[in-house]
Amino acid sequence: MHVFTFLLMLAAPFWETLAPREWNDEQLTQMINDSPWAQTTTFRDGNPAPVYLASAKPMREAEAELLRRYTLKIGTQNMPDSASRREYEEFLSENEGKVVVIAIRNLNLKILAEAAEGRLMENESYLKAGRKKLKMSGHFPPTPGDPVLRLIFPRPQGPVKEITFELYMPGFTGPYRQASFRIKDLVYKGKTEM
Repeated sequence: MHVFTFLLMLAAPFWETLAPREWNDEQLTQMINDSPWAQTTTFRDGNPAPVYLASAKPMREAEAELLRRYTLKIGTQNMPDSASRREYEEFLSENEGKVVVIAIRNLNLKILAEAAEGRLMENESYLKAGRKKLKMSGHFPPTPGDPVLRLIFPRPQGPVKEITFELYMPGFTGPYRQASFRIKDLVYKGKTEM
């Protein structure tokens, strides 16, 4: 019996067998960039754009662990103001199960601040679930204390096999990007997380 359990642990991904504090730096990076909840979108000759489902529990845990390690490295007195991060976490807590949030890293903050680019992002970003196309309902802009753009969408209702984000990403060559996630791959500790 012990051998069978050991073999199952070897076959299971690290996020199922280890707590986030036990992940090494490589595993943490993999979780944020290339896991069932994360991917890097590319465009012809464009710069890569990491995106991830920030509302999914494993990604919230990965972000918290990344922040914890960063704080240990630089010290709390050197941390930029994280009021926006706290506001985002309160929003997630109040809206758990009602929204899906996708996070975008490596943005050009100057371009994002341009009003026209912001309007394009708001008007040209959608979540497709089956035949439904859900418009972005808001966003949390990046700040020095939380340098990640988070786009908020209503959570799809009913059974769907895949969710696809059609995004306008200001500051990227080829700003129109697409990221698709298969629901069956988004299982964490026995529960679908998105």
